[in-house]
Amino acid sequence: MMSPSATSEALSIQPENGDGTASTTQPVPAPALSNDSEFLNTQPGPDHDWKISLKNKVVAITGANRGIGLGIAEVCLANDAAVVYSLDLFEPDEEFQAIQKANPKRIRYIHCDVTSEESITSAIDAIVANEGAIHGLVANAGMTKHQPALNFDRAQLEQLFNLNVFGAYFCATTVAKRFIELGIKGSIVFTASMTSYRPNRAAPSAPYGATKGAVRNMTHTLAMEWAKHGIRVNSISPGFVKTAMTYFVDQAPDWNLKMQYYGGMPRLADPKELGGAYVYLLSDGASYTTGIDIPVAGIVGAW
Repeated sequence: MMSPSATSEALSIQPENGDGTASTTQPVPAPALSNDSEFLNTQPGPDHDWKISLKNKVVAITGANRGIGLGIAEVCLANDAAVVYSLDLFEPDEEFQAIQKANPKRIRYIHCDVTSEESITSAIDAIVANEGAIHGLVANAGMTKHQPALNFDRAQLEQLFNLNVFGAYFCATTVAKRFIELGIKGSIVFTASMTSYRPNRAAPSAPYGATKGAVRNMTHTLAMEWAKHGIRVNSISPGFVKTAMTYFVDQAPDWNLKMQYYGGMPRLADPKELGGAYVYLLSDGASYTTGIDIPVAGIVGAW
């Protein structure tokens, strides 16, 4: 770790001209340290819950009526979340309704189009009106399309970016405003993807990977900007998960051989297997964890 003096020195180094002489550019001043109480109030309080638990927490998950989002919701409920809200464009199916029946009043659905700022704001406001607070948001809603890069048209690109990037961004900024207004040290978790690290050989999609790279990148900057409010921002990068979006994997005649080629666990994950990572990042146990991505892919580096 650099000392304060070393940091000041590093910031004062002048760039060189092409001939090796020092440029006349003025030294960049070191950033001033702040005693602002807004920063000092981000530490855990006396009633901090050190367990990895979501007890008494209200969590919203976009796209939680099915797939990865529903798996996350189930694991949040299993870890004592007070209420989980699914913000989804589509009506709940039988699987969601069965979970709802098993958890009366603890999992609810709000119709929401995350590509609409107005719809997002309305959904978050409804949660706060119903519960008096919101403590965590999982920006999970997304879509993919797999085809060669030369086959994508602009409309397809815009559809992917509108949902995967702009939708996630406006969900995060909307809930961050509520956290700040309510004085809540909330947690935001984005669903990124292993394709944000490297190509998916089984089903390449340059635009999808680009959207998830954008999500992972903005995680770092939002975490930096909102740390002073005690708001944590992180992401999870799933690998192959058994959902409607990965229908193509086990339809291939040699899919099991391809999975073995990737190394690690030669199978698709159950959506609930991702849930533990989300629960950790949403919990008070992760009070000093922000700006990171957690790959949950069976093995890291096999992609």
